[in-house]
Amino acid sequence: MYNFIQKFHSGWAYLALLLLVIAVANSLIGLFSKKEFTAKDRKIAIFALIGTHTQLLVGLILYFVSQRGFKLFEMGVGEVMKNADYRLTAVEHPLINIIAITLITIGWSKHKKLATSESKFKTFSIFYTLGLLLILSRIPWSMWL
Repeated sequence: MYNFIQKFHSGWAYLALLLLVIAVANSLIGLFSKKEFTAKDRKIAIFALIGTHTQLLVGLILYFVSQRGFKLFEMGVGEVMKNADYRLTAVEHPLINIIAITLITIGWSKHKKLATSESKFKTFSIFYTLGLLLILSRIPWSMWL
């Protein structure tokens, strides 16, 4: 079961990142071209939101069943924090990605209260881009590629 969850988390990451990149690009294009916000734009943003939330859910499950997640703390917090690889896996990757997905969710929630297309695209551009950058900053590239 663990291997399936780990492979799913790794594989789904490609899809989640692709959806998020498409949503960011779409919001920036919409913002700078001053186009009207349509149902297609909303769907692109919601698919990115769903993709990242799915990744978070699977990641949290993996965190609590993996030897490289929460169980690293059995070694002691001091030992985990001294080792860059352990710290990335046990602390930085989950924490920064939770913050990133929270920002993406805030962007989604805020857009619903806005009236103009420009403000909707601007909100998505800011929050989804920040989320994407945070996610990219904490991907364990050595384990992923």
